[in-house]
Amino acid sequence: MSQKTARSGPTVVLVGRPNVGKSTLFNRITDSRRAIVTPVAGTTRDTIAEPAEWQGTPFSLVDTGGMFGASTDPLHALVVEHGRRAIAAADVVVFVLDGREGLVPGDEEIAAALRSVSAPVVLAVNKTDDRRARGRALEFYRLGFEPVIEIAAEHGDGVGDLLDEIVQRLPAGRRDGRTGVADPETKVAIVGRPNVGKSSLLNRLLRAERSIVSDVPGTTRDTVDAVLKWHKRTFRILDTAGIRRPGRVARSGQVESISVVVARRAIEKADVAVLVVDATEGATDQDAAIAGEADQAGSGVIIAANKWDLMKGRGADFVKEFDEKLRRQLKFLDYAPVLHLSALTGERTPKLLETIDKVGEARNRRIPTAELNRFVQAVTAVHPPASPGRREVRILYAAQTAVAPPTFVFFTNVATSFHFSYERFLVNRLRESFGLAGTPVRLHVRRREK
Repeated sequence: MSQKTARSGPTVVLVGRPNVGKSTLFNRITDSRRAIVTPVAGTTRDTIAEPAEWQGTPFSLVDTGGMFGASTDPLHALVVEHGRRAIAAADVVVFVLDGREGLVPGDEEIAAALRSVSAPVVLAVNKTDDRRARGRALEFYRLGFEPVIEIAAEHGDGVGDLLDEIVQRLPAGRRDGRTGVADPETKVAIVGRPNVGKSSLLNRLLRAERSIVSDVPGTTRDTVDAVLKWHKRTFRILDTAGIRRPGRVARSGQVESISVVVARRAIEKADVAVLVVDATEGATDQDAAIAGEADQAGSGVIIAANKWDLMKGRGADFVKEFDEKLRRQLKFLDYAPVLHLSALTGERTPKLLETIDKVGEARNRRIPTAELNRFVQAVTAVHPPASPGRREVRILYAAQTAVAPPTFVFFTNVATSFHFSYERFLVNRLRESFGLAGTPVRLHVRRREK
């Protein structure tokens, strides 16, 4: 076993069938040629290890060689024993698969062996740069592990994403004394029409919390980033207050169009968009246009009805009527929470930070595959999809393929699309069951390949 006796940091172990590209991936991550790469299955006999590092986090990467699959090698039993020991000691297991071949029985056997492993398992579908691999990565969700990352180890495509997922799953206490990955930031765009109180809201948030870390000029002249610490959370707030400057010499219509352009730039960077609406005016077509940009970009959305201090004393019926009218005007944002607040007085601004945190978390939530499929069984038992043709449409299984925003693929026996009403039903049930408030949810339907 060609392995260093003293290893620093946690251990990441590569497993998979022969010739799926484990050694190529090993060399790519460790920036070495330690593992011999040939087209002959079973070339790697030893279980080898090399130090690696990603984003300041060191770890030991182990290649288990050809421990899985048939072999005529007289030392194969020893290879298998070394591989089992490495897997048992792993902090993260990377299960490497061949995207060109798709899911084969050998993969199912390895998956069965890995289900008894206590370490998290990440699936790396290799060779996805080959046209024969297009669309086949989804097959591997059936193995029940997540996440599933598409890579091309030979060229390095997707390897950074894979390393991000690996490091995220490493135990914090085994990072060789380092803090590892920095606390993630939630990027927040405060957007809306001119004069609705965006700058006042930003100033209120920063002044009230008194925990601003820095003011950093953004990539555009009319956007400023402010980093805000709140309850061990980090928010990077993108203020678009400068959008009115170009309009001083332009017609009103041009001012409005500029507001959408600048809002779009901020939203493209943002995890959560706070749409500030003037409560004295209600939502306008321009608000709807900006909100549509956020929904299309996949940002989480919160509707902040500002200047609520001017609405005092109008009674509970007014509040209900206001919200109902707002929902009608922004009907495609039925998932977005509505907050009544005042940047002037600070009323309910702490609630805004709490809601930003919840929406940001929901946008990045990943549902375990087993839990998602229990949901599918329960929902379809009561309300199955419509069957317009002769054959009954059945949802066979589902997988979450992405976060930010949560994206799901439903595999069926015949259908490649659902009626829009049934799709809406599924999305609403997903929100209710898994707490996906404030975030767009993407849903795709695919017929399972025979």
